[in-house]
Amino acid sequence: YRIPENLSQLDMLTAAANLALDRAGITGEDLDCIIGASAAGIQPIPCTAALVAEQIAPEGTAAALDVNSTCTSMITAFDIASRYLADGTYKTILVTAGDVGSRFLNPEQKESYSLFSDAAVAFVLTASGNPDQGVVASRQRTWPKHAHETEIRGGLSRLPAQMYADADPADFLFDMNGRAALRSMLKVLPQFFTDFFAQTGLSPADFDLVIPHQASPALKLAMSKIGIPEGKYIDWFQDIGNMVSSSVGYVLVKSLEQGRVKEGDLVVLCGTAAGLTANALALR
Repeated sequence: YRIPENLSQLDMLTAAANLALDRAGITGEDLDCIIGASAAGIQPIPCTAALVAEQIAPEGTAAALDVNSTCTSMITAFDIASRYLADGTYKTILVTAGDVGSRFLNPEQKESYSLFSDAAVAFVLTASGNPDQGVVASRQRTWPKHAHETEIRGGLSRLPAQMYADADPADFLFDMNGRAALRSMLKVLPQFFTDFFAQTGLSPADFDLVIPHQASPALKLAMSKIGIPEGKYIDWFQDIGNMVSSSVGYVLVKSLEQGRVKEGDLVVLCGTAAGLTANALALR
C-alpha cells in the first residue's frame, strides 16, 4: 500500500483517529490522553500526538505524548495506556499508530524496498470495569548489540537536516541488514517467549489468537520457533506487507470486524522491532 503524494502522514493518522472516535461515539474533546505510537513521527518537535490533537480537538486539553519502540510502538502504547487506565490517571485514551514507510525507503536496497506499506490505525481505550478483561501480562526486552542492523541515521542530532547537502543521502533513508536482522530475531525470540510463558503461566494452547507484527515472509518460521502452531496466528504479510507501527493494530481491527476476535478471547499481540526489541502483550 502506498498513499498518494498529496496525502500526508498527519492526514492518515487524523482519518484513523476520527474513525475511532466515531465508532466510540465520542469527540476529541472527550479524550483525557492521546498517545502517538508511530515509528517515525511527523516532525521532531512537537510530538506527533500533539499534532493529531490539533486536528481532532483544537480546543481540548488532553495530555499528548509519543512512545516509540519502532514497529512494536502500538503494543508499547497499549501497555502504557492500560496502566494509566488501571490507576485512574486517565479514563479515555486515544492511541494512534501509522507510518509512511514508502517515503523513507532506499530504492537501491531491494530487500527492504519491497517490504513496506503505508497505513494508520487508531483505538479508543477505556477501563472495562471487569477485572477479567484488559491486559493480562506484557513483556518487552531490547538487545542493543543489534541496534544498528535496522536504522535511519539522519534527520535528528546525529546527522541534522542542515548536514544533508554534505552527507551521504542514504543516511537519511531506511537501512536494514536483512540477513543479520533475521538471524538476530530468530536467535532471541525463543528464550524471550519461554520467559513470557513462564511469567504469565500461559502456554500457546491458552491463546485464542496470536497477532504478530507482519514483518516479512519469515513470519511462519518465527512462529514455529516459539511454538505457535499454524491456525493459531494470522499471517497476512503477502497481502498487506510490513505496515510498521500500525501492522499489529491493523490486523487486530480487521480480526474484530471479521469476528475472528470476540469478547472474552485471549489475544497475544507480539513482534520484533529495531533496537533489537521484542514485545508481547496478552489481552483479554
